[in-house]
Amino acid sequence: MAADSHAVVENYLASLAFERGLADNTVMAYRRDLRQYLQFVGDDPVGAAAVGAYLEWLADLGLSPESVARKLAAVKGFHRFLCEEEGAPSDPTVGIAPPKRRARLPKALTTEEVFALLATPVEDTVAGRRDSALLEFLYSTGCRVSEAVGLDLGRLDIEEGTALVTGKGSRQRITLLGEAARMALDGWLPDRLELARGQTDAVFLNLRGTRLSRNGAWGIVKKAAIRAGLAADRVSPHVLRHSAATHMVEGGADLRAVQEILGHASLSTTEVYTRISPGYLHEVYLLSHPRSR
Repeated sequence: MAADSHAVVENYLASLAFERGLADNTVMAYRRDLRQYLQFVGDDPVGAAAVGAYLEWLADLGLSPESVARKLAAVKGFHRFLCEEEGAPSDPTVGIAPPKRRARLPKALTTEEVFALLATPVEDTVAGRRDSALLEFLYSTGCRVSEAVGLDLGRLDIEEGTALVTGKGSRQRITLLGEAARMALDGWLPDRLELARGQTDAVFLNLRGTRLSRNGAWGIVKKAAIRAGLAADRVSPHVLRHSAATHMVEGGADLRAVQEILGHASLSTTEVYTRISPGYLHEVYLLSHPRSR
């Protein structure tokens, strides 16, 4: 979005207050929603993909469909205002519908699908080594995409295999790195040092040498999905998080341990989020129930 977008937001809010007579509290809520949206999309031109990524990020935060619908309404109204009053050439929100019911959990990828995804980066390029490090980190740790892109170098310990990440409510936790993630990060860090040139502490960078955005990370995951032959709408950073949790549970991990790894405040969240696949349940049933055969 343009550098003066925040000024345009205030013009839009003024029109809501004076022309439509919206209450002060409603206008304040729209202001918060639009500031959040502008922070997410950054300075790049906004298309339908960016709006879709924003809605997916909101769902990853755990917002209800009602809250997502309200935020989308603010964004849609803002883009209509840009077209009608500011001469914007197109509205990227046209055709984007609000969620109508509580979003179901994303279907976890199989381990074979995840491994195919992780194998897609071309590791003889800087971008490929960066993409490999990011993908391995997301799957290894089960981190939210915001936690990954917010990670600073001083909070990463490859030798110990740990990272200190900041999650919801600014809560910090230690998350663990598997051997594949450690190797991928070790391969990326020399490139990161050259790109950053001491200007940023971020672990994951774009090719301009600045901190990778959530939208940028989302695009890396989608690109890898397409290269792996997976449907792009099935794969996102949130799906990788869900897949990591599901695979840990299917591998025998205790739910309390998974709760700590994912950074859930409540075990009930983990119980829903790590719903085990029907196929695995059937296998356990056949092996364990005395009357299953």
